[in-house]
Amino acid sequence: MEKIRVTTVRSAPTFAHGLVRDLRVRWALDEAGLAYVADTVADRADPAYRLRQPFGMVPAFEADGQGLFETGAILHFLAEDSEALMPADRKGRAETLVWMFAALNTVEPPVWHLFLLDTQRKDEPWAAPSRPTAVSTVEQRLAALAAALGDREYLTGRFTVADILMATVLRFLRHTDLVADFPTLAAYLRRCEARPAFQKAVRDQLDDYARHAAVAA
Repeated sequence: MEKIRVTTVRSAPTFAHGLVRDLRVRWALDEAGLAYVADTVADRADPAYRLRQPFGMVPAFEADGQGLFETGAILHFLAEDSEALMPADRKGRAETLVWMFAALNTVEPPVWHLFLLDTQRKDEPWAAPSRPTAVSTVEQRLAALAAALGDREYLTGRFTVADILMATVLRFLRHTDLVADFPTLAAYLRRCEARPAFQKAVRDQLDDYARHAAVAA
């Protein structure tokens, strides 16, 4: 796989540093040992960008002329060609895919809802009364996830692309103590974040923000 391009935003508010979803793609590429070029979009409503990402979100992805959007789809595309991201056997691939869907469809929606309440909607009059229910829903998901993880190091027993998705979802709770309340999940998240590829992905994302800020100044 060659000519890989990841397109993301030029800047993000401080509370979102290390959380913008291009991090998932960067992390997967680094785990797979694939070089890429990161560029930015000035206006996500631009018709040319909407051809690459119909919803105007980030990231957009391209490799060898193949354009993709949605981080789950991008990560699965990368994992299909990399045993560093997903096992080669049918059973291992199926288990990885199940946990990818679980991260995106079961765990992320309530986590993202709480994140928005606490960061972008906190001044709305309905936010505070809504928060206890949102927290309770997240706690239920985290309890189930902790029970399913058990004493395994990673979701399927070995590190896969599913762990990239799940760890980056859990990071949306870093402004709370919710993950810390589940020692199994806290240890799991620390384990994922300690991986050199994760550290590099975060560093590269933040370096790009700093570089664009310097140019704008």
